[in-house]
Amino acid sequence: MNWSFEMNAILAVGIMVIIGLFGGFAASKLKFPTISGYIIIGIIISLLHIIPKELINGGLNIITDISLGFIGYLVGGGLYLKKLKKFGKNIAVITPIQTIGAWVFVTISVLFLGPFIIRAGVANPGSFYSYLPMAIVLGAISCATAPAATLAIVREYGAIGPFTTTLLAIIVLDDAITVMAYSVGSNVAESLITGFQNISWYRMLAVPAIDIIGSILLGTVLGFGLTYIGRFIKKKPQLLAVVVGAIFLCVGLSNALGLSSILANMTMGFIVVNRMKHNEDMFGVIHNIEGVIFAMFFTLAGAHFDLGVIKTAGMLAAVIFLARFAGKFVGVRVGASISHASPEIKKYLSLGLFPQAGVTIGLAMLIKEHQAFSNIASIMINAILASVIINELIAPPLTKYMIFKVGEAGRRE
Repeated sequence: MNWSFEMNAILAVGIMVIIGLFGGFAASKLKFPTISGYIIIGIIISLLHIIPKELINGGLNIITDISLGFIGYLVGGGLYLKKLKKFGKNIAVITPIQTIGAWVFVTISVLFLGPFIIRAGVANPGSFYSYLPMAIVLGAISCATAPAATLAIVREYGAIGPFTTTLLAIIVLDDAITVMAYSVGSNVAESLITGFQNISWYRMLAVPAIDIIGSILLGTVLGFGLTYIGRFIKKKPQLLAVVVGAIFLCVGLSNALGLSSILANMTMGFIVVNRMKHNEDMFGVIHNIEGVIFAMFFTLAGAHFDLGVIKTAGMLAAVIFLARFAGKFVGVRVGASISHASPEIKKYLSLGLFPQAGVTIGLAMLIKEHQAFSNIASIMINAILASVIINELIAPPLTKYMIFKVGEAGRRE
């Protein structure tokens, strides 16, 4: 019998779920959000090297894909059209302004502070112009807001109401805008380096538009299919199986077609909640397993923590973090004033826009594909990853504070 021990993906998942749940329990006892405990446990796992990095960065990616599918479905289920119509003006105005605010603030901050904190890899470190392409790309990536942490807090504390609906809708739209922003920004940045004669309008505008439209179409088709099948199923165990199967199918098809699985699942949830009269069970059945999903996802997110990344790109990450929040804060204030939003939205909404994860990291990884950034790609990616870690640690307590201040916690049974 071979008694040699080697960590494998299934064992790693078991460790993350069990230890993560204990971390979440401890956090709740200390009056912190449960996901704060998951993330901290993940960081401890990383620091102690309990799970090999090759598993965290590769073998366990399926957990991220599946978890984001569930999160997308649940977020879409919170976008009930009759409610959205009441706050449509606020959402339509605040979303683009706070997104552009983050892009502009990060771009300007990196442009003017870059020469003082980044010297290696820059062609002419004495010139502000040399930092402009990098600043534009980092600004575009910083537009994104991840729904996972916010949704987890919202569901943990039973938040429901106009503020929560507006917040979730803005976060959903953020990712779609960010994909477009990155495509435009990366092409402009590369053209600044290589010359504008090489600019690709197709890659800049058509590719992200096809991605977004394709994801919405896929989610719509599966949403109508799930709505039709769901009408004939009365028992909850069978309904859970169908809903989980539909989410898996949506994630798998999205990956196979190169589409956004989170946007496709959001669309599917949106179709279900707006097409079925009695749709409570279509989302309620997920409640029984969402604890395990959140434990896996956020513990794994914390496990991506890399002390070396913080050391090498900490200053740039701090600039991105502060500038991003400043841009979103100002953007929310300006957008709320223009759209005549409630004082609660104007004052607190920006606190719910801290989280960053899937889309941000995915776009950061694309930097390596641009030859123009070959010398500074590592610095840019590490800075983004470090800022994501900072945001994910800060986001849960602030989101909890926000939903209690606006008085929407504890409304959902």
